[in-house]
Amino acid sequence: MKNQETYAIGLMSGTSLDGLDLVLAAFTEISGRWRYSILKADTRTYSKAWKRNLTAAPELSGEALIALHKSYGKYLGEQVHDFLKGTGLKPRLVASHGHTVFHQPDKGQVFQLGDGNVLAAVTGLPVVFDFRSLDVALGGQGAPLVPAGDRWLFSDYTYCLNLGGFANISYETDHGRIAFDLCPANLAQAYVIRPAGKEYDKDGETGRKGSVDNTLLKCLDRLDYYRLPPPKSLGREWLESSFYPCLDRSTASIKDKLRTVYEHIATQISRVIRDDPSSKMLVTGGGAHNIFLMELLQKKCPVEIVVPDERITDYKEALIFAFLGVLRMENRTNCLASVTGAKKDSSSGVIVYSD
Repeated sequence: MKNQETYAIGLMSGTSLDGLDLVLAAFTEISGRWRYSILKADTRTYSKAWKRNLTAAPELSGEALIALHKSYGKYLGEQVHDFLKGTGLKPRLVASHGHTVFHQPDKGQVFQLGDGNVLAAVTGLPVVFDFRSLDVALGGQGAPLVPAGDRWLFSDYTYCLNLGGFANISYETDHGRIAFDLCPANLAQAYVIRPAGKEYDKDGETGRKGSVDNTLLKCLDRLDYYRLPPPKSLGREWLESSFYPCLDRSTASIKDKLRTVYEHIATQISRVIRDDPSSKMLVTGGGAHNIFLMELLQKKCPVEIVVPDERITDYKEALIFAFLGVLRMENRTNCLASVTGAKKDSSSGVIVYSD
């Protein structure tokens, strides 16, 4: 595949339930370096029905969950089919992250909703899905997966920070690339502001008006997760058992809770950033649009912070899943043991051919 342009579609559904991100990208490997271009990108906002279905998924019976798995696979296929209209291109593959329902790697359990078999049947294209299970079977966290893409597509940056439902970071060390979830990000601020009838705190303006509540901040900063060494990752289960109870017990106002959450996020991120003004940190994900949070990060992190153009900011994860799919089709490493803690690197993902 070297020196040949390969087209791939990446699908990403984040824990924040903002919608389904789709990217059509071209990848070329030249002299050992990968190049990419985003040809088309779009976000399909979830309907209220799909938000209800995805939110309720962890509580479903086995039979109902299987039915939703297939139904969501069909939905993904229909979105890909519509997304490709007018492009005149037939991608080599569709790589689907799926929607996380269970993430309990300590129990050997992970589940990404969205049956790749149905997705392949609807699109008529090869599909790569279920990227996490092999790594978990090899003793890893099954997450994060994006750092392989960070290494080969974004090597110009010392740190790659993504501010999605969770904040996660990726960087090289003397022992290889490491990456881990830092703390909740968009999920936390959405949880706080939802009682006010809003889906999120636009530009961080509500939090900007608040004051840090030190009692709440101590509760958040003292959570056991933050003392664990990487590899480590976060999921819905931890939010519900550990993080949200701190917020629920607090009597602070919504604006003060938000201000405290932002302080917590910025502090947890800054803890892993080395003091080196020559270093650059790429910041992507929905949280990169939060003006107040970005101001706090700039104050606390002694590096150059780079927010790229909107296509990269908003679609970097979908882009990288397309890339991971390309690597999987070539049977090349796309999951790094130095990141996940698995016994070895792997070429992860189930491949389905529809013809």
